[in-house]
Amino acid sequence: MNAAIVTVGDELLVGDTENTNATWLCGRLADRGVPVRRVTVVPDEVGEIARIVNEYHAEYDAVVVTGGLGPTHDDVTMEAVAAAFGREVVENEEAAAWLEERGYSAEDLIAGTTHLPAGCRPLANEAGVAPGAVVESVYVLPGVPAEMKAMFERVETEFDGVPTHAVVVAVDEPESTLIDRFSELRERFDVRVGSYPGENVRVKITADDPAEAERAAAWLRDRAELVE
Repeated sequence: MNAAIVTVGDELLVGDTENTNATWLCGRLADRGVPVRRVTVVPDEVGEIARIVNEYHAEYDAVVVTGGLGPTHDDVTMEAVAAAFGREVVENEEAAAWLEERGYSAEDLIAGTTHLPAGCRPLANEAGVAPGAVVESVYVLPGVPAEMKAMFERVETEFDGVPTHAVVVAVDEPESTLIDRFSELRERFDVRVGSYPGENVRVKITADDPAEAERAAAWLRDRAELVE
């Protein structure tokens, strides 16, 4: 299984809000062994959201969309996802009933709060009000981080992949001097190697087999100057 993440919001594109939702989702999906192949930020525009959702739904096993839920003028994500599937946005009785159980009457809610793509599976918002939805393999979640996390945790078992094992080796050498050792590392072991320079070089060795990752890490430690 693989996935793509679409985060919606003009505030992300102008730098007013940090895109922590994408980072958190990438980590949780990686923990479940589901590689994220794309992370895309789109504006609060129906056409742009619908185009990307349509494209990614065709290409990846699952698409997670966050942001733009609710009844205000710039909350257009549900309309856009519905458009991507050629569906209408309609009152969802299950979502309305769930909110009523929580003490919200129709008079309490702004018009449109419970309008979701026709035929979707609604997702209860345990940390807020606006419901999410699942349309085929597209999961639509709120943009508020606490609400997004709570909702994702209700469905995360539906994301099933092959967990990997990673070992990080901190090397106290310039990255450029490690190129030959990286090549030999990849030839000797069935691993993926990431190199991340900063105050030192963090070498991340990832493999499906934990023992293979550990063997590769041990090999590198024996041949590199390590951070003390």
